[in-house]
Amino acid sequence: MKNGRLIAVVGPSGVGKDSVMEGLAAADPTLQLVRRTITRAPELGGEDYDAVTVAEFEDMAAHGHFAVHWGAHDLHYGIPASIQIALANGQDCLANFSRSALEAGDATFAHFCVLNITARPDTLATRLAARGRETGAQIAKRLAQAGKPLPTGMNVLTVSNDGALEDTVANALSLLQPVRV
Repeated sequence: MKNGRLIAVVGPSGVGKDSVMEGLAAADPTLQLVRRTITRAPELGGEDYDAVTVAEFEDMAAHGHFAVHWGAHDLHYGIPASIQIALANGQDCLANFSRSALEAGDATFAHFCVLNITARPDTLATRLAARGRETGAQIAKRLAQAGKPLPTGMNVLTVSNDGALEDTVANALSLLQPVRV
């Protein structure tokens, strides 16, 4: 049996990573969504995640509970080590990733690819303001990082999410599951 792929979904804040991932999983039930651990209060919503304190996160990291973990935007994020079981069983998994953690992910997972989601700056600003999780200063900081480049030498598939979500999902699926001849 072939190992599954860890598909790292990246893009700037507000690009719609969670919505695209949910759309992909709904359209292709063979894709498993990875539930991250985050040092974010549970009531802030967004993706489905395990909320922990910084101390709990640091303890989990020290005890090997994460395959990959990183810090971004004053928060800590972790991909559970248990995901390796699903991958070993041939399951393709979608994980919301940070661009800064891609090299660690590439080094950790045998079959690793990047789904890079893009959108215009005005689209990002509108979405960030609408979700209501960040202050104006935090939104400005996130927008300033929107153009951060990806590491070179990785298997990167890029799709725009400026239009209708169903179009983005269809385009992403065609990139992830090309017709085989």
